[in-house]
Amino acid sequence: MQIPSLLALPLKAMPLMPLMPIERVARRLFSLLLLAHGDMFARLGEYKSNRFSFAPTDLPLVFLVEPDTPRLTVIRKGEAFTADAGVEAPLVMLLALLEGRCDADALFFSRDLSVIGDMEAMLAMRNALDDCDIDLPRDLARIGGPASGLIQKMAEEIRRQSMKEMQGWN
Repeated sequence: MQIPSLLALPLKAMPLMPLMPIERVARRLFSLLLLAHGDMFARLGEYKSNRFSFAPTDLPLVFLVEPDTPRLTVIRKGEAFTADAGVEAPLVMLLALLEGRCDADALFFSRDLSVIGDMEAMLAMRNALDDCDIDLPRDLARIGGPASGLIQKMAEEIRRQSMKEMQGWN
């Protein structure tokens, strides 16, 4: 599972970048998803007050999500944090899971992703996200204004290239 070459270079520079602009972009995208999918965390039930970590194994970052606030925090790997449940996998796989494009159970049992902490909380998160019909290119295009069509086409191409390797997993 590799990041498409179009994104590989900027992502390799991430360890050198200040965290603030990365977090601002991530929070903006998170806000966008919340606007498009306002009920995104509705099915979490008792786990809505939990803190979830999403750690891309190919990036030096961890994304912390607090659904009840709702809030997203980005930290560098190695920094101390607490989370009730978390998942670790390559970035492309985490994004495919967000969109419901791959089988989380199969990836877990094949050890392509690992879950830490409260397994039931992470299962509730997966079920909540599965119901949202998230489509990242479509959702990202909403911030594009007049360039929304171009943004959507570029994001779809990035997703298409990224998903080539994952076709056999779903």
